[in-house]
Amino acid sequence: MTNPSNSLDHLSAEQKRVLLAELLQKKAETESFIPPEYYCFDLYPEYLQLKDQQAHLQTHHIRNPYFAVHEGIARDTTCIEGQELINFATYNYLGLAGHPAVSEAAKQAIDRYGTSVSASRPVSGEKALHLELERGIAKFIGVDDAVLFVAGHGTNVTTIGHLFGRNDLILYDALSHNSIFLGCMLSGARAISFAHNNETELERLLQQHRHRYQRVLIVIEGVYSADGDIPNLPKFIELKEHHKAFLMVDEAHSMGVLGEHGQGISEHFGIDPRTVDLWMGTLSKSFASCGGYIAGCQAVIEYLKCTAPGFIYSIGISPANTAASLAALQILQQEPQRVTQLHVRAQLFLDLAKAKGLDTGTSHGSAVIPIMVGDTFKALQLSQDLFQQGINVQPMTFPVVPQNAARLRFFMSSTHTEDQIRLTVETLARSLARLGAGVQS
Repeated sequence: MTNPSNSLDHLSAEQKRVLLAELLQKKAETESFIPPEYYCFDLYPEYLQLKDQQAHLQTHHIRNPYFAVHEGIARDTTCIEGQELINFATYNYLGLAGHPAVSEAAKQAIDRYGTSVSASRPVSGEKALHLELERGIAKFIGVDDAVLFVAGHGTNVTTIGHLFGRNDLILYDALSHNSIFLGCMLSGARAISFAHNNETELERLLQQHRHRYQRVLIVIEGVYSADGDIPNLPKFIELKEHHKAFLMVDEAHSMGVLGEHGQGISEHFGIDPRTVDLWMGTLSKSFASCGGYIAGCQAVIEYLKCTAPGFIYSIGISPANTAASLAALQILQQEPQRVTQLHVRAQLFLDLAKAKGLDTGTSHGSAVIPIMVGDTFKALQLSQDLFQQGINVQPMTFPVVPQNAARLRFFMSSTHTEDQIRLTVETLARSLARLGAGVQS
C-alpha cells in the first residue's frame, strides 16, 4: 500500500511550508465562517417564516386580524378604522375599563403621586395605594395578604421561577398559559404536564414521582383562556393535600367572573380559599388596569416581597394603574349585579350557538366561548368575514392552540346586549355555513 506522504516527497521544504500555510488558512476560513442568519435579525429563519405567512395572507386578500388600532374604549363595541363594531375581543368582562369612577380614580392618583412611582417598592417606590389594593384583593379572595406585580405574565414567571428549584417537581395542566410554562423553565425544577383537567392522570403522576422530590407544585387555571372550561377544583385540592403538595390557581380569567359575587373559582365551588396555596390573578381584566398579583398566606407573601426578582428588581406598579384596580374592586363589591349580568349574557351566547349547531368545544360557565373551526385559513377567513359585517372577534391558530384546532374566541362582557348577541350568533352561523366549518355533525 502506497504511503500518502510519498506524493509530497518531490516538494521542497519551502514548498511544503507554503502548502501547509495554505491548508491551514483554508481550514481557518472554513471554521471561522458564520452564516449571516446567526447575526442578522432580518435573516432569522423564524422571521422569514413570519414574512412568508404574511405574504400568504396578502395573496389571498386576508387582512391581518392582529394589531388593529382601536380608537376608543373597548367595551361591547369598539371603533376600528372609523367603523363601529360589536366587540368580542376584549377582557373588559365587567365593563369597568372606561367606567367614570375608575378613570377618575386614576386621574386623582396621577395628580397626587405622578405618572410613576419612580423606583422599586423596597427602595422608595412604596405608596399607600399599593398596600390598600393588596389588602383589598386579599380580603376579597379570603386569604392573608397579596403582592402586586407590574405584569400578569411576569407574575407567573417570577413566582414559579423563584419559589421552586432543581430539587422540586412541577405538575401543570397541558393547556396552561405560556407564562406558567416559562416559569417552570426558569425554576429549573422537573416539569411534567398532565392531560387537560385530568385528575386521574395527575394522581398517577403524584403516586409515581412525589417521593423523589422535596417540594411539588400543582398548577391549574380557574378558567382556561383558549377553551373557556373550568377545572374540578375540589378534586385538585384533595390530591394536593393527600400528597403534601402546593396548589397554584391562575385566576386571570375567573376572578370577577365566577361565583355569585365574582370572587372566582373558590366561590364557584364553595370551598375555603385558604386550602389553595397560591392564588394568581391579573389586573387587566375584571380589575380594569394592568399588572398581576399573588395572594396567599402571610409567609409566602412576605417572602416574595423580600426576595422575588420580578418584584424587588422591578419598578412598582404605577399610581394610576393601582388606583384604577382599587376603584374597580370597590365597584365590583358594590355592584355584584354586573357579575350576574355577565353570567346571563354568556349563557345566552352559549345556548344560541349550540342551538345553531356550532361547536363551542368544552366551554361552560365562563365568559370565554370558542367557536371551533379547525383549519387555520378558514378561521382567518371567518374573522375577516365577520369584521366586514360589523363584528370584531379574533382567531386563535397554531402554535397558540394545537394543529387543526383553530378557533374564534369570543370574550363576553356584562355590557353586551341581548340584541348584539342574537345578531352575532345569526351572522356567525351564516358565515360558517358559507365556509363549511365549525358546525357539529
